[in-house]
Amino acid sequence: MKLHYALILLVFTLAACGESGSKKEAKEEKKEESLYHPDWTKNATIYEVNVRQHTPEGTINALIPDLTRLSEMGVKILWLMPVHPIGEVNRKGGEGSYYSVKDYRAINPEFGTMEDFKNFVDRAHSLEMKVIIDWVANHSAFDNVWTEEHMDWYNLDSLGKLQPPEGTDWWDVADLNYDNPEMRQGMIDAMRFWVEDASIDGFRCDVASYVPTDFWNEAADTLRSVNEDIFMLAEAETPELHNKAFNAGYAWEWLHIINGIASGDKSLDDIDSYMAKADTAFPNGAYKMYFTTNHDENSWNGTVFDRFGDGQLAYAALTFTIDGMPLVYSGQEAGMDYALEFFEKDTIEWGDIEYGDFYTSLLQLNVSNPALWNGNAGGDFERIKTNADDFVYAFVRTNGDNQVVTVVNLSDTRPVVNFEDLPDGEFQSLFHDGDLTQLSKEGFAMEPFEYYMFYK
Repeated sequence: MKLHYALILLVFTLAACGESGSKKEAKEEKKEESLYHPDWTKNATIYEVNVRQHTPEGTINALIPDLTRLSEMGVKILWLMPVHPIGEVNRKGGEGSYYSVKDYRAINPEFGTMEDFKNFVDRAHSLEMKVIIDWVANHSAFDNVWTEEHMDWYNLDSLGKLQPPEGTDWWDVADLNYDNPEMRQGMIDAMRFWVEDASIDGFRCDVASYVPTDFWNEAADTLRSVNEDIFMLAEAETPELHNKAFNAGYAWEWLHIINGIASGDKSLDDIDSYMAKADTAFPNGAYKMYFTTNHDENSWNGTVFDRFGDGQLAYAALTFTIDGMPLVYSGQEAGMDYALEFFEKDTIEWGDIEYGDFYTSLLQLNVSNPALWNGNAGGDFERIKTNADDFVYAFVRTNGDNQVVTVVNLSDTRPVVNFEDLPDGEFQSLFHDGDLTQLSKEGFAMEPFEYYMFYK
């Protein structure tokens, strides 16, 4: 989709929206942090790296030349999908699933060596990026090294044999037994190894809600005794995980809502309902990671083009500014319009990285403008009412003198949008050329799936 670059002259006519005293007090109370977040996470953005598919070589060394581009793009956290050796027993496909871990303390030889990995981490750190690795604590490969001496670390079937997690079709992995304290300690020791020996900055924890919360709390305590600034991301949307262990979790419900809006099964009112509960459903200060795609969504549920059609950039503009920490998946900025094979080698076709400038603009704004920062460090959200609220979503986020106004047309219509209230002052336009602009309630015409973003 081409961006519409027509210049817009907007003349200020209305002062900023007021807030009742009680609402202001509630927002000030919200700012009292109850979770510890390393200072570097307050404006962090995430890029998920699919090591196997990111380069033709599919190695860690082959990733290193791309680190400069990712840093310039505004990426602050590199999340590497599992880098461990992959199990061979009951393997799915020719290459197997990354999430079938054969050895928690080793590097997949197809990806390179431990020395290669350490060089990658050092290079990322030199570019002021952090590195987190995917951690699969719920289950291991059937031929994991633990099975040779610690069968009691697993939940066994009636015949005393390894079995997949109950109720899943994950027949390539064996279920671990969290009633065994030695297994718990072995898992924590393995995680600690990567922090101490490889200097990683945290973990993205697979199916985190399948693992007991008290284990995560113990693991987080241990890891933070080594490095207090460790970052923990849960693949879960479970409030109690954020009481102690996890800084961030998935915004799955958000993704389901926007998928539903795009398919016609939900409305923009569902966004209002979601945002109304966003501050109360989770512990104070918890981060959420927002995205329009990731490895699961791309491979199993359709690409952004399948789900959002011509509106894929409009939904990304909305998602990356409305709240939380934004995620870009390997190849998303190249306009990847196909589902990557999960159990085979399937190199991303980068071309000219068609949407590189688009995602760079969004990520850099997230890093630089405190209105878009994460958790309590970020700005307060308020929807801006329009005459086209059935298909245009407009809002402002405010943090002191910093503001970002987003206006997104989530339809294939061409509305002339007028606004009830708008912030005052001069704004810069992110995607449309022009001088500093004052916003006007008389508004402007919008093309199908067009988006506007103004910031100061």
